[in-house]
Amino acid sequence: MQSNLVMFPSAEAGKISIQTKERTFTKYERAEEQFIKLLVTEDLDNKLDVEPARASEFEQTLSWAISAAYQSDRSDQQAHRFLQRILYRINRLKLFWYDDLRHYTNERSPYLYSCRNQIEAAWQKWELAQIDVAALQKLDVKQALIERASADLDPPLSQDSRYIREEMTEVGYSHLLAIASFDGLVEGSRLSRILGGTANEVQCTLVRVLLEEYGNGRLSRKHSTFFAQMLTEFGMNTQPEGYFDLVPWEVLACGNHNFLTTERKRYFLHYNGALTYFEVAGPAAYRNYLAAAQRLRLSEAAMGYWELHIREDERHGRWMLDDVALPLAEKYPDQAWELVLGYDQEKLMGDRATTAVMRSIREAEQAALLT
Repeated sequence: MQSNLVMFPSAEAGKISIQTKERTFTKYERAEEQFIKLLVTEDLDNKLDVEPARASEFEQTLSWAISAAYQSDRSDQQAHRFLQRILYRINRLKLFWYDDLRHYTNERSPYLYSCRNQIEAAWQKWELAQIDVAALQKLDVKQALIERASADLDPPLSQDSRYIREEMTEVGYSHLLAIASFDGLVEGSRLSRILGGTANEVQCTLVRVLLEEYGNGRLSRKHSTFFAQMLTEFGMNTQPEGYFDLVPWEVLACGNHNFLTTERKRYFLHYNGALTYFEVAGPAAYRNYLAAAQRLRLSEAAMGYWELHIREDERHGRWMLDDVALPLAEKYPDQAWELVLGYDQEKLMGDRATTAVMRSIREAEQAALLT
């Protein structure tokens, strides 16, 4: 089996015609390749102490990218992409991929954690600046969550939703599957990281959500199995991360944000607010994808995942609101606004990711017309 840690597909991310940007993009690529080698270097931290130049090019590019992405008036999209890819490569070490055990040699490397923290500090400040936190702190949290969930359960069709339902081609649909496989083939994994601890009703509800995502322990019923079946129907790669290079940085950011909020228990309310939005809003998006598949007259295997998710996530959304978010708001009245922050931030980042995915789909469809 190919290494999930080191060897990602090497598809070109696109050519940049402007010379200065071409040099910048090449610089990011070189730095990422250097970082990949660092990830699997035996005794990494001690070797860097002896020979710090091993990481010098990467570190210079990392500092450059942080400034270009988060501290500049003109945000550099390639810098965002580089940073989210680096952050993901570190974060994914927190999950087990059933691959070569040597890939986890640097799982607890202080150097890798310092890189992660350097990116996260600047990135999270940039993300938080897009939210009116002071206004959230003044809300009636329970009412705010109820109103938001009601609005997001069945929202009016957006322009993108109509495009998916009425115009997206089979090429666009398969491109959507390729990007969505990044999460769809390992879904639920990050949720598992917040389940440990004392027993109570909230914890048990979260466990029920996870168990349903995992088919109650049966691989044939696990949600990722249904997603893999859709990929198989199109003759596509069913390996996790098989289409990593197609994933927009905006989608990677959503995953990395989940890693952060599940890694730090201080963000427990933040994460559960985010998961509430994700489960509440999911069925509306899945109905768009299902409508597109039905219009294209695809087989049951090519759309079964969406039907399953519409049924189960409608239930999960109710559980998350009624049995997780609202009880947590009562238990932590002084910090309850963090539930709304998590909810709103997940929606904001999700909308940004959707815009990026739709742009990628249209580009793929246009490219197909020209071939």
